Amino acid sequence: MNIYALTSALVTLTALCAYLNARFLRLPVTVGVVVIGLLLALLTSGLASLGLAPAREAVALLRSVKFDEVLFQGVLSFLLFAGALSLNVGALLKQQGAVLTFALVSTALSIVLVGGLVYLLLDVAGLHVSLTVALLFGAIISPTDPVAVLDLLKRARVPARLEALIAGESLFNDGVGVVAFTLIAALAFGGDHSQITGVLDVLWLFLHEAVGGVVFGAALGLLAWWLLRQVDDYLTEVLLTLAVVTGGNLLAVWLGVSGPLAMVVAGLLIGRVKERGVVSDASRPHFDAFWHLTEEVLNVGLFVLIALEAVAVGFSWRSLLLGLLCVPIVLLSRGLSVRLPMLFLRRRYEFTPFTSQVMTWGGLRGGIAVALAFSMPPGSAQTLFLVLTYVVVVFSIVVQGLSMGRLVAKVQEQETELGVKH
Repeated sequence: MNIYALTSALVTLTALCAYLNARFLRLPVTVGVVVIGLLLALLTSGLASLGLAPAREAVALLRSVKFDEVLFQGVLSFLLFAGALSLNVGALLKQQGAVLTFALVSTALSIVLVGGLVYLLLDVAGLHVSLTVALLFGAIISPTDPVAVLDLLKRARVPARLEALIAGESLFNDGVGVVAFTLIAALAFGGDHSQITGVLDVLWLFLHEAVGGVVFGAALGLLAWWLLRQVDDYLTEVLLTLAVVTGGNLLAVWLGVSGPLAMVVAGLLIGRVKERGVVSDASRPHFDAFWHLTEEVLNVGLFVLIALEAVAVGFSWRSLLLGLLCVPIVLLSRGLSVRLPMLFLRRRYEFTPFTSQVMTWGGLRGGIAVALAFSMPPGSAQTLFLVLTYVVVVFSIVVQGLSMGRLVAKVQEQETELGVKH
């Protein structure tokens, strides 16, 4: 099946899931389409196991989709750029030190904590993997997913300052997580970076991919700013920003720098200059509406695809149980990795009493984790980690996603009683 047919099928299924959710479940759209998508995946798998030809063809088609390529070579760039574009850059800049600390230090701490605890869990279960491979799972699951987090923050009505902190951290730790995954995968399996032999090699690769991505994204953003100020036509402005995403992502791959980080930085810069009037008042509603709609449609489509990819995951009762045990490990690691840096950041930044709880429970995992798990070399480790990742992601989207609004409301009520100012 060609790419047009695949896209058409996904759009149709996305529309069906969105309709069924709006008509019957009436859940938040991203949560609802995941639930319905999972039910469709289970139904299709069941019919395929009974030998029904159309169901078997559908399962084969879904298994042929390279989820990691779909995400990393197209969809992710649009979603990160759109998310950064809509962020309150002024609020983010006031907390830039805290955002970068959480994105770098907290992600690194979580990778170590998750990797170490999962290594012990698998050892107890009789599944012996190397510590490096266990750390690879830490790199897969530790970064919070900006696609899921940004959607959650909009629905939960988180206070502006806390929203900027969580969203900014999520946008940056995504790129950091991808770079960390690349480094650890090279140490564990070799491959494209098999020449890595020491600390200096690791440091150079990090600088090349992460810092290079930030610098390249800044250059893209500045170029776009210069071009945007020359025109006053929303169609041209939209096309220029589309070129930043599509052409910028291709150039990032060619240069060997982090495309996700480049898109985040470019989106933040363009969003900042847009606020200052580079995009005219007449064009801005059309410009904002285009990118908002693009983000929403791609977001929902991605969540449907995440759910449907259940047919490509090799579940077993043992791996499913281990996945459920990984949920508290990931939450505990997230909580510790947020609280420890916060002890030092309190000297400079003011955090409300419940910031760590909201950041911990609101640190959703999503498509990026699933894509990283799919991109592991085929083998027993990939099969196991794919199940563990999938269970954590589904719990994150459905359970944490549905309860986040109530948590924020309760926290705001308690902070009001304490007289906390946001």
